[in-house]
Amino acid sequence: MKIFKLFTILLMSIFYVRIGVHHFLDPEYFLNIMPPFLPYHLELVYISGFFEILLGLLLIFPKHRAYACWGIILLLLSVFPANIYLAQSEIAQEGLGVSKEVATWRLPFQALFIGLAYWHSKK
Repeated sequence: MKIFKLFTILLMSIFYVRIGVHHFLDPEYFLNIMPPFLPYHLELVYISGFFEILLGLLLIFPKHRAYACWGIILLLLSVFPANIYLAQSEIAQEGLGVSKEVATWRLPFQALFIGLAYWHSKK
């Protein structure tokens, strides 16, 4: 179980850092799924990217892992409106090049990612 836990920590770290960097390299991709009711779209893309990188890096360090996991949970909850918007908006789906089915199937994965972060927040 220890090896599996270490593997998932490393996988999560790589995933969050990679996606966070992608926010800066291709912000247009993320702007496609910003709900219209939110202000400062570009700034929010950069802020979420920054926190994905930061939290992904903090996952590596056992001393900071619990804080990183709780930060990831908060981050995932805060970006959930964008995922809901993607599932509801044909324009957003076209912008990302995904079908409504794929966009809808992404929603439960947020719960899986939250659960994984919660699992890793425990020692």
